[in-house]
Amino acid sequence: MQHGPAVRRRKLGAELRALRTGAGLTSGEAARLAGWHQSKVSRIETGASGVKPADVRLLLDVYAVQDSQLRELLLMLAGSDEGGGRHHWWHAYRGVLPPTYRDFISLESQATAMRTLEISVVPGLLQTPEYARAVTRAAVGGLDGETDDRLDALVEVRLARQDVLRADPPLELAAVLDEGVLRREIGGPEVMARQLRRLVEAARLPQVRLQVLPFAAGAHIGITGPFVIFSFSRTSDLDVVVLDHLTSSLYLERKEDLRAYTEAFNTLKIHALSPEDSLDYIAAIGDGA
Repeated sequence: MQHGPAVRRRKLGAELRALRTGAGLTSGEAARLAGWHQSKVSRIETGASGVKPADVRLLLDVYAVQDSQLRELLLMLAGSDEGGGRHHWWHAYRGVLPPTYRDFISLESQATAMRTLEISVVPGLLQTPEYARAVTRAAVGGLDGETDDRLDALVEVRLARQDVLRADPPLELAAVLDEGVLRREIGGPEVMARQLRRLVEAARLPQVRLQVLPFAAGAHIGITGPFVIFSFSRTSDLDVVVLDHLTSSLYLERKEDLRAYTEAFNTLKIHALSPEDSLDYIAAIGDGA
């Protein structure tokens, strides 16, 4: 279990090693072509040290990597500010966002699919502005005396993240929601009623799959806490599980961890209502909200 930067370094190193091998080069040959000492290539590939985006760009040139999306993804893992549009908008909020949250957003912006279990609140990508503000105030308002301006900025970030669902191509979101998410009245009755209507609208989007895990399902494998699985189409080796805590996020990258959480999510889907029945269930709760 690691924090984001360490995971990103190792994943980046592993992918660069695979690209070097695919190019038919030894680490010594790659170092010579890059004008480096062999030990630098080794440290990068093992994730033992940080790597500058410029160094990653040079290695990608040495390995003749032409795939623009793969290049951008690997540069993102190295902390590059390059790239247009939605991929780096959050840098404008550096003074507001903790590093772990920036890591999460950068992964979210580059992922092709996201699977999540939520047991307390609506996923951030599907929140209405009023609901997002109520959740954000509750989550961080008591930690260090958040000002209204800072709270506004955090809500702006949460809403800006939702652009991934409108991108071309959009992020594919699969979410299992414990019924408690729908029953917990956050922000008051009117705010909650609008939020439930928003969920019904989202459930009809082709890139969104929502399933409700009703109270009647009893105890389930995800009862200990929510989680997110990010997947990347270019390479499954970059897939990662994120566990969110009050003051930090933890990242699980081992194949056995990914397998365990993937199996857990698949089990949750089996016990949850179908997407069609879930839509009706959400609508029914909303009608009574």
